[in-house]
Amino acid sequence: MLARVQNLSKFLTPEKVFIISAIVVNGGNYAYNLILGRILGPQQFADAAILVTLLLVVSFVAMTFQLVVAKGMAEHTDRNVSAFIKKAYRYALGFGIFVGALVVVFSKLLKDIFNTQSQVMFIIFGLAIPFYFLMSVNRGKLQGVKSFTKLAATYQLEMLSRFIITLVLLFFFNIDSSLAVSIAIAISFIAGIFPLQKKSFYIKSQLSISNVEQKLLIRFFIITACYELTQIICNNSDILLVKHFFPSYDAGLYASLALIGRVVYFVTWMFVMLLLPTVIAKRKEGENTVPVLIKYVTYISILAGGIVGFTFLFPTFSVTMLFGEDYIAIAPLLGWYALATSFFAVSNVFAYYFLSLDKYMPIIIASVLGIAQIILITLFHENLYQVVIMQVIAMCALLIGQLGYFFIGNIKTEKQLNRKLTSTHRYKNAA
Repeated sequence: MLARVQNLSKFLTPEKVFIISAIVVNGGNYAYNLILGRILGPQQFADAAILVTLLLVVSFVAMTFQLVVAKGMAEHTDRNVSAFIKKAYRYALGFGIFVGALVVVFSKLLKDIFNTQSQVMFIIFGLAIPFYFLMSVNRGKLQGVKSFTKLAATYQLEMLSRFIITLVLLFFFNIDSSLAVSIAIAISFIAGIFPLQKKSFYIKSQLSISNVEQKLLIRFFIITACYELTQIICNNSDILLVKHFFPSYDAGLYASLALIGRVVYFVTWMFVMLLLPTVIAKRKEGENTVPVLIKYVTYISILAGGIVGFTFLFPTFSVTMLFGEDYIAIAPLLGWYALATSFFAVSNVFAYYFLSLDKYMPIIIASVLGIAQIILITLFHENLYQVVIMQVIAMCALLIGQLGYFFIGNIKTEKQLNRKLTSTHRYKNAA
């Protein structure tokens, strides 16, 4: 028995625990949205989907802090990491308060733009945003030191609390669905902060990071923030635009389509979380990082290909099984939306890979194609099919751009190595 336990502990490495946890969390979040869609119907689900979309937008912004902290934890020495974490918490809290205040102040405008029934749901959401940024710093700290078990726990607590509280409020209290979702999201932000070391807020160390390190981190922060902005544009602008251009019923249908199609992105995100610290560690040791990229691209491509194939072959079955007969109208669009999301998911791996190597051209590529997607949808939105096809075009171009940059960079690297080998060989012959 003891031998079995020991073998199990060897098999369940922290990385594998995190992957299993990520599958559970993504499955829980997916089930959460599916249940909302079935309970509320297309029209009410449209308002709930806006909150979920705003949650994704905030998560992308907060991911900037998480990635910067993860990179800092992986690169800093033990003597100055405490001061770095203290600064990160302070800046994240300040920025979170600023963003939350903007949401609260402009809640009425948000209500009008997205044609929602409630303004209060935006106020509740805005008040909770500072907690999300604190949570992201804590996650970056755990990610940077590869404490994947504790990192998994924060995602589990956030997902479970949001899931349970929403269902309790909807089934046992006479409360508007949009308010129930906003309250549950707010409480989940607080729950997701744990496990948290309280001493992180009360560090008295006078040590600080060097000016050079600080400049590099600020540069990384700015670049990462720019890329996360492109993530918001590529991954969420379509739902926001559809909610603006189309009636609530159509927007609800599209939200369900987006949720089913984005299973590709949710499933593959766990590999991206593991990619960054692994690539940084390999680079520090002077090892080749390309095999790491190839491994994760292969995993994601296989997963994405399987999901896309299934959605093209069985669209009606997928929609009926997940959302029910009320949403059957979006079945013909499902495979195309999953294809667009797959292009984005694979290109995302390349972008984060280069980001971890301090190469930022892929961010410019993503920014251009993200803006192109908004322009295309704004110009061509006669129906939902047209909206989806515009995304397929933009995301296909994005993947081609990222692949092109990767191959061009590899060719240049190989030429530089050949020149060095040639010059070394000539020097030895001359000697």
